[in-house]
Amino acid sequence: MLDNMSTDVIRSVVEQRDASGSGCRLEASGTISLETVADIAASGVDALSVGALTHSAPALDTSLLISPFEPQEQTVRP
Repeated sequence: MLDNMSTDVIRSVVEQRDASGSGCRLEASGTISLETVADIAASGVDALSVGALTHSAPALDTSLLISPFEPQEQTVRP
């Protein structure tokens, strides 16, 4: 997990991983935005994790409004 790292640092880590022959997978996360996603994706990481998709999404109002209940007179059918 490469969290909150600059694109240059991410590239360096990817190069070190590749040079070592390690098969470990690298995931970049933190501070990924529309402005940085292309550069980070091109750095050679295997995955991107973008928390902004959920942290910045507007909340859906799922509230339940309850009104006072007024009983009605019941009639019994024969």
